[in-house]
Amino acid sequence: MSTSTQEAAEQQDWMNGGDEGAAAVASPRAPSSRYKGVVPQPNGRWGAQIYERHARVWLGTFADEAAAARAYDVAALRFRGRGGAVNFPAAHAAAAAEMAFLAALPKSEVVDMLRKHTYDDELRQALRSSSSAAAAAAGGGRDRATAMLVPRRVALFEKDVTPSDVGRLNRLVVPKLQAEKHFPQLDETAAAPVLLAFEDDAGGGKVWRFRYSYWSSSQSYVLTRGWSRFVREKGLAAGDTVAFSQAAAAAASGIDAGEVGVKRRMFIECRKRKRKGSSHSGVPGDGCCPGGGARVVRLFGANIAAAAAIGASCVR
Repeated sequence: MSTSTQEAAEQQDWMNGGDEGAAAVASPRAPSSRYKGVVPQPNGRWGAQIYERHARVWLGTFADEAAAARAYDVAALRFRGRGGAVNFPAAHAAAAAEMAFLAALPKSEVVDMLRKHTYDDELRQALRSSSSAAAAAAGGGRDRATAMLVPRRVALFEKDVTPSDVGRLNRLVVPKLQAEKHFPQLDETAAAPVLLAFEDDAGGGKVWRFRYSYWSSSQSYVLTRGWSRFVREKGLAAGDTVAFSQAAAAAASGIDAGEVGVKRRMFIECRKRKRKGSSHSGVPGDGCCPGGGARVVRLFGANIAAAAAIGASCVR
């Protein structure tokens, strides 16, 4: 199933959680959990769920019981406010910043973060951004705030995206040399995917998360889930450049450029190539000639569209 199909199915199953949620309901004889909103799964994992207007909202599956309980607590704070019953009240007693973070998000987005196990990272990024803004407001100065928000970078690598990178395959092929040098090592036999997070300064500090996998069939390293959304929101087209970097602080703390560390911060940015006719056709990057002429299709520098007699370049 393609990534876009998976995302559509997940949106349709927002309330019941799809197959995972169905599995939890299908095993009523399984022992119950000691935590509120936590249900055991047939595979030994633990599921989390909450009820909204008598309808069940599935929050995802987790490796341990406590993690599922924490996911329920987050949902309870968003769905029912500070007065909602939670499993770990002490952990949320003075979390005013977290409450503000939750209040600014739609319920569906919080649920999506919990299902994808990205909530903690999103919260940390939001708190880091808000503390930087507060430092600037308190007189830290613009330069200081800028330094905190935009740390010095160490460039990792760049790639000019291909038509297949921005097409229906919903994946970005990472050059093998760069993948093995800069990204976490993957077991090529098991090919277990990992989740990579990249901050986007141009997107207001948004954190993009991509599933990073090794495809043994094509012997390639790829970014899959999350990539199609990045392509859509950025309006990427073939020939645009995607650049990856990391905070220089990682190297200062003993992590060489390209090595993977727990505190490593990575960044992503894109640069658009110059589009012909973007100011005339109204569709950036549509590949048309200025003034609305016919599309030029080139192969090894030759206009094969004209050669095939299906229209010359810039025919009006």
